[in-house]
Amino acid sequence: MLHFQQNKVNKESLELLEKVSGNFPSQCINERAAFKPTQDVVQIPVSQKENAKVTIQEILQEIFNIFSKNLTQSAWDGTSIVRFQSGLYQQIQRLEACLRTQMEKGLTRVKKYFQGIDAFLKEKQYSLCAWEIIRMEIPRCFVLIDKLTRRLSN
Repeated sequence: MLHFQQNKVNKESLELLEKVSGNFPSQCINERAAFKPTQDVVQIPVSQKENAKVTIQEILQEIFNIFSKNLTQSAWDGTSIVRFQSGLYQQIQRLEACLRTQMEKGLTRVKKYFQGIDAFLKEKQYSLCAWEIIRMEIPRCFVLIDKLTRRLSN
């Protein structure tokens, strides 16, 4: 049941993320190569169900943190962003209720990945292109969340 619910919420989040802007701006294509996270989020290993839950919660929290930063240059649809943030927040709250006492070492990899995103945004001064590049990167996180959720249902 968790997999079905999470899969549905992931799909809704991805649709909102796609809706906020439309097509990737052609003026940003050259900057795409400038984004090099320290690691690939889909390569983060999670072996146990509880670790998977903690990792999902941390990814959602980090996505929420990134999309709560300086969005003024993004020129995105404000209503869709607010709905996206609200959906993330609700997921985080549900998972936190399950995981209040658990902390895992593996989360440092997730944190490093999102620190790379944060550093990229700061370096590019939260420009339109930087935000578009991050908008194109974040769906990979939802792929990982979906993989982790499937693991939880096994």
